[in-house]
Amino acid sequence: MPDLDALTIHESAALLRRREVSSRELAQAALDRIAAVDGRVRAFLTLTADQALAQAAAADRRLAQDEAGELLGVPVAIKDVLVTKGVRTTCGSKMLEGFVAPYEATVVRRLFDAGAVMVGKTNMDEFAMGSSTENSAYFTTRNPWDLSRVPGGSSGGSAAAVAAGEATYALGSDTGGSIRQPAALCGVVGMKPTYGRVSRYGLVAFASSLDQVGPFTRDVRDTATVLNAICGHDPCDATSAPGETPDFTAQLEAGVRGLRVGVPKEYMPADLHPGVRACVEDAIAALEAQGAAVDRDVALPSTKAALAVYYIIAPSEASANLARYDGVKYGFSYQQGEGMWDNMEKTRGLGFGPEVKRRIMIGTYALSSGYYDAYYLKAQKVRTIIRREFDAAFEKYDVLVAPVTPTPAFRIGEKTGDPYEMYLNDVFTLPVNIAGLPGISVPCGFVADGPSGDELPVGLQIIGKPFDEATVLRAARAYEATASWAARRPPL
Repeated sequence: MPDLDALTIHESAALLRRREVSSRELAQAALDRIAAVDGRVRAFLTLTADQALAQAAAADRRLAQDEAGELLGVPVAIKDVLVTKGVRTTCGSKMLEGFVAPYEATVVRRLFDAGAVMVGKTNMDEFAMGSSTENSAYFTTRNPWDLSRVPGGSSGGSAAAVAAGEATYALGSDTGGSIRQPAALCGVVGMKPTYGRVSRYGLVAFASSLDQVGPFTRDVRDTATVLNAICGHDPCDATSAPGETPDFTAQLEAGVRGLRVGVPKEYMPADLHPGVRACVEDAIAALEAQGAAVDRDVALPSTKAALAVYYIIAPSEASANLARYDGVKYGFSYQQGEGMWDNMEKTRGLGFGPEVKRRIMIGTYALSSGYYDAYYLKAQKVRTIIRREFDAAFEKYDVLVAPVTPTPAFRIGEKTGDPYEMYLNDVFTLPVNIAGLPGISVPCGFVADGPSGDELPVGLQIIGKPFDEATVLRAARAYEATASWAARRPPL
């Protein structure tokens, strides 16, 4: 019997179909693994053991009737930014410490309909604002490869849970890299679909024009399997794209012969960590060796403006979205003030953490009278230019490839004193959100970093045309097939 906490989705599904293991055994193995390692990793904010075992029992009954489904009976972890009926959703914030939603997010409901077994809700940067999961109001999640380092963020809990074997797969959200960046730092696969491909109904909003839900998995095939379950139009979400969703597993093994691959110069700067550069260059060479036509001289000149654009648009939208937390309707409410306005001010002052307050203030300033045209409107114009540059590139290339992060995982506390240094961790991922494109991080090697020589994962980013996740997945799978990085596990 293989290690149940090391299985992929498709390996788990095969064992379940052959009756070699039960869903209850898979769920119990995940819960046992959480009990064994999560005291050190700290991936979970809320465990749902009773619900998991009940869902596993229901899945076993469906399996006994020969019901098919790759996700049926397989354990999943859910980022605590997606609402779950009857289970608290905190968004990593004291503001929502006791909030229990009366409904299910569409993506969660679709997974449950497919027979998924939820083992818990994962830790995150507060309201998804951060790159290291150090902004959680509760505790910092640690990277399973080196417990002194960050797992990335804001979906650090989900990435760490999959890497540590605490769940077979997980859901996260990606506003500026919050799936791809922690996936890279934790050595798992993470994908941000095209904006509108996955419903945002039940995703607590950070920046509504940038947020997108996506999966963390142990291999590319599993990512395609989860996308098949969660993608598709949702009438409850006005930004959900209409139209049919393809079978993302259909072309996975088609290879990359003849595929046109571009490497943007702006994503390979001179100061890129040399170990990251070497891993990415090796991955590009592997694609070329399989027959891909690689051009290493692609120009996306407005990339240098993307960080500034993002940190005007995202905080502006956050400022509007977080105005709902006023202590009146739900969430934390300070009631000892001198009146309504004093209560509201203290509710927000005590309920929000420093990074959330910083972004609210930046956004409010950018939207204020006299500054709207100078900052927000100009940022939206540059956003259009960035999108057009991607459009022009995709007239020549099928996919673009790049690093996910400038460095491997950094040490906890190393960048908390310098917000700009922290924000630079997403410099290669946030242009993809600005343009609404699909992007994936797939493990592409390990580097020794620091005097201790710790081996840390590196991620290859593959970016595709809007609604062309199938080609992104095909390229990712072609590279994955040349390497054995997915088989490595952290030394917990």
